[in-house]
Amino acid sequence: MFAKAFSAAALFSILAVATAQCTTGALQCCDTVEPASSPAAAGILKSIGVVVQDVNALVGLTCSPITAVGVGSGSACTANPVCCTDNSWGSLISIGCVPVTA
Repeated sequence: MFAKAFSAAALFSILAVATAQCTTGALQCCDTVEPASSPAAAGILKSIGVVVQDVNALVGLTCSPITAVGVGSGSACTANPVCCTDNSWGSLISIGCVPVTA
């Protein structure tokens, strides 16, 4: 019971911060967040034909949207909550991410 209450409290604090900070895109929960120049991100970007002008721009890998109800499957984000400007690549990659801190 305590764990569920804690998870709900953590989610609401993330959503509260994200609501104030997420002005460029939807709140996402990503497994990893790294520069576009990293080998993993660069490989995905190249495979989908996207050129990111700023190689230091942060991208999120394997992301799912965070909603008021929860994250994708309804659980809290235990990875990296971020706001990203381009979430049009499904869960594969999100571009132009900014970490959200509670």
